[in-house]
Amino acid sequence: MFYRKQNETQRSKKRMIELDFDKMGGLVPAIAQDAKTGEVLMLAFMNKDAWEETLKTGNATYYSRSRDTLWVKGLTSGHIQYVREIRVDCDNDTVLLKVDQVGGAACHTGYASCFYRKVEDNALITIGQPVFDPKEVYTK
Repeated sequence: MFYRKQNETQRSKKRMIELDFDKMGGLVPAIAQDAKTGEVLMLAFMNKDAWEETLKTGNATYYSRSRDTLWVKGLTSGHIQYVREIRVDCDNDTVLLKVDQVGGAACHTGYASCFYRKVEDNALITIGQPVFDPKEVYTK
């Protein structure tokens, strides 16, 4: 869990968390970053329920815009994200989750990061190899 015992000085610097869910119709962008390597793993969205569930459980929980429901990252694939630290941007409308990524992959395509392509000479170039085969992990 990302909660740590804090001394009196740290507690006095605490402020209530008031994320601005109004700017994007009830959502805030949530960036997941590998806590050990610093690699950006993915960008998703959270609504208030996903935010509260993440705080409560320590597991990265997001809001699926396409399915209109909460989803715990890795519940289907086993590639869970354990939250180690949370940072909030200066406008209180974006969060950064520093996570321990189980299974080595955050992307549903099988790559470690959703940012597995780079733009080079006006074309997309794939970087690295997939960690798993999505056809074997996601069955309908």
